[in-house]
Amino acid sequence: MLERDPELTAAAHAVDALVAGAAAGGPGRGGILVFRGDAGIGKTTLLAAIHRIARERCTVLTARGGETLVSVPFHLTRQLLQPALDAFGPEDVRGLFGDHHDLLAPALGIAAPLSPSAAPADPQGVRDGLAGLLGRLAERLPDRPLLLLVDDAQWADAESLAWLDAFTRDGQDRRLPVLVVLAHRPPAQNPDRPGAAATLAALADRAVLTFGLHALTPAATAALARDMLGGHADEPFCRELWTVTSGNPYETVELLAKARDRMLEPVAGSAALLRDLGAGARGGGLVARLEELGTGPTRLAWAIAVLGTDSTPHLLTALTGMKPAEVADDTALLRRARIITPSPTPPASPAVPPATDGAPAGRPGPTPVGSTPEAPLEFAHPLIATAVYGSVPTAVRTALHGRAAWALEGAGHGPAAVSRHLLEVHPDEDEEVVGRLRAAAAEHLAVGAPDAARRCLERALTEPPRPETYARVLYELGCASLLTSPAATVRHLRSALDLPGLDDQLRIDATYRLAQALAHNNQLQDAARAVAAEALRTPPGTGRRRLQAAHFMFEGFQAAEEDGPGRSGRLAELTAAFTGADNSERALIGVRGFDAMLRGEPAAEVVRLCDRALVDGVPARGLGWTDVTWGFEIPALTGIAYVFADRPDRGEALFTEAVRAFEISGWSGAHLAFAHTLLGLVHRRRGQLVRAQRHLEEGLRLADRVGGGLPVHWDTACLLVDTLLARGRTAEARAVADRYAFGPPWPGAIVLPDGPSVLGRLLLAEGRREEAVDTLEAAAEALTGRGRHHVVWAPWPFDLARAVAPTDPDRAARIAAEAHAHAERLGTPTALGEALRCLALFADPPESVRLLTRAVAHLAESPSRYEEARARLDLARATGSPDALAHATALAATCGADPAPPGR
Repeated sequence: MLERDPELTAAAHAVDALVAGAAAGGPGRGGILVFRGDAGIGKTTLLAAIHRIARERCTVLTARGGETLVSVPFHLTRQLLQPALDAFGPEDVRGLFGDHHDLLAPALGIAAPLSPSAAPADPQGVRDGLAGLLGRLAERLPDRPLLLLVDDAQWADAESLAWLDAFTRDGQDRRLPVLVVLAHRPPAQNPDRPGAAATLAALADRAVLTFGLHALTPAATAALARDMLGGHADEPFCRELWTVTSGNPYETVELLAKARDRMLEPVAGSAALLRDLGAGARGGGLVARLEELGTGPTRLAWAIAVLGTDSTPHLLTALTGMKPAEVADDTALLRRARIITPSPTPPASPAVPPATDGAPAGRPGPTPVGSTPEAPLEFAHPLIATAVYGSVPTAVRTALHGRAAWALEGAGHGPAAVSRHLLEVHPDEDEEVVGRLRAAAAEHLAVGAPDAARRCLERALTEPPRPETYARVLYELGCASLLTSPAATVRHLRSALDLPGLDDQLRIDATYRLAQALAHNNQLQDAARAVAAEALRTPPGTGRRRLQAAHFMFEGFQAAEEDGPGRSGRLAELTAAFTGADNSERALIGVRGFDAMLRGEPAAEVVRLCDRALVDGVPARGLGWTDVTWGFEIPALTGIAYVFADRPDRGEALFTEAVRAFEISGWSGAHLAFAHTLLGLVHRRRGQLVRAQRHLEEGLRLADRVGGGLPVHWDTACLLVDTLLARGRTAEARAVADRYAFGPPWPGAIVLPDGPSVLGRLLLAEGRREEAVDTLEAAAEALTGRGRHHVVWAPWPFDLARAVAPTDPDRAARIAAEAHAHAERLGTPTALGEALRCLALFADPPESVRLLTRAVAHLAESPSRYEEARARLDLARATGSPDALAHATALAATCGADPAPPGR
């Protein structure tokens, strides 16, 4: 290659480092290399050279993006991974997939998607699973490490780009177990693909090296001319060649090939002819050159442009209506004109071990009807593909896409493969098209590609469907947008509910999902109103109770409401006679148990309600963590209520199962983050502060990958601030609070535990007493007005009493006494011990010792080891006992806390 020595040297060094690292068995020495340059600058040729450098020592996996394939989910991922998996036996492939075969195999196109009734795959979970698969594949091939060559990455589908981004983001010090080489044109903002340029830029930021490929110099252009046309090519001819092509390698080679075909002498007298010849290498000149070949080759080229990577001779015959012999003859003409070339088939790397049982693993099941082993035809360069596709008359192109859809379906391809073409046909009120697009959307959702599903359903609406189907398509579109765009979900579901066509069950489900989307969009009041209004129209029974559960849940989640005690009374009255006969009763009982906990009702009653919401201590079938009918909120509320009723053991059992269920199902985004947050809550209440911190930091890490400002961020940051304060790490707690904007303005939903109470505690620890008092008094006003008196969930009374004691000891004593009364009603050892410890601050020394002794006794019976340690420290200081102080200090250290100063 001319003038590419620095790039080739860097690539060779990167391959050497990759191989050496694999041989040493240490951390991966891979990484990312990026080659960026304009069309025709030689990116493909450079990647081919890197392939030759590495193929004897590495497992080389290749893929290329396609301009007409950017809407096909995981198109590039499948190109990379399918050939590697094909070399393993079925059992080995399952081992590579781990617990996620059913999640990942459909995304890779090697197994059918799960039933449409199954929950949609979580896009984050699919990305994480594919990243893990690539890592395990690298581990299986230590002798021939993985090299990924990705050409035309600017046309990679969004799902594949996100996968590469996720995999490379987790590398330490930019070192990965594989070497990823990306070649792409300079990123350009595309309103249809707003995230592509940003993802390519992020990948480049993590690259070991990024090269900008430049045009050939006049000297290199002259050397190329003399190599192709003979050493007698003179300087004026070479200079004009460089001027016409601007040193673009593709255009230079094409122009030289045409000059050779025309037997043009490479001398000054011929230089003037180069400009006219060069016009035929691109754009309109290339199209004219194609048309000169005749109608048959032109029609075949159009068909290849439309079919893309599906351009097998068999499908081309079906699409063009030509006979196989005609396709073969016209293919030969196109090859001679350098318009198409056989699909690249580089020598297979012998790195992947053969299948253990002699059977390939990649594509189980019968070969699609009509398929052939012949390689698909491919344009010689993407510039040609772009020019040919753009030259097809609009009406003809649309018709070809329609015929391509039916040809693919007839060849045994599924709805998702067909949908790429249906997206391009003109709307024609065709219910079959609507049905196929709906089926394709279901397949896209099953592989974790909600954006692709959305495109199919939006196109189905423009067909349009029949009136009796229109509302169902809107409903499906709303469900498809739930994970990515709650606002769009709200719009679509409201439209669906305003139209006829949804039966009673679908109306209930649409309303429930509408409420979920409104809640995710921080519109809890609207969520509660939506389900309440639909409940009034729904006959008594399971459906109405489902809506009532959502209504009471979303009302209770609001940070403020007009009549909290009235709502609680209505909920208690509704559920008083429930026995947990079905899931709708169990769900309402679970909501009632959570509400009773917040109100500070006797813990024994809270535990009784929680027990009744479960079946033998676990969520009933249909009410589990990954159930799409009820959502994860019901078991979460039950577990939280258990924890604050001094039964963290039962909460831990539920939350551990949540982590397991979410991981197996691939729900590795906000759901898994919240599960870790809940486990952090369990360990915080048990006084296992170090373990709590680990789970909470993991929860924030997972949540940060999804986005910012999510409800799980508020809950997790709140608990982490509280945990760090318990450990005596005030500066770290403040850093977390600042990073996640923990403080006013508060979200529309309650925070776990009460956010203002925890913020007041942080301000006190920082010595900002007046601000703490204002914050804690606001918490008191908000919670007291709603009848919420759980002094462990919302410990504002204890901290407010301490804060006002120096200036108003009488008021402080009254606050402590009221808190003790609420603790006695609640009845948990934790609440009683904390309340007695607070009362002791305002008693004379003998009475203080008596109160602290009682506090220690209660807390010793509780699960709350950290609170026990604090009470023992207070008692030891009150009595002056060195032995008691040593015991209390050791207990605090066991919890992971620094010894608290007096009065803390």
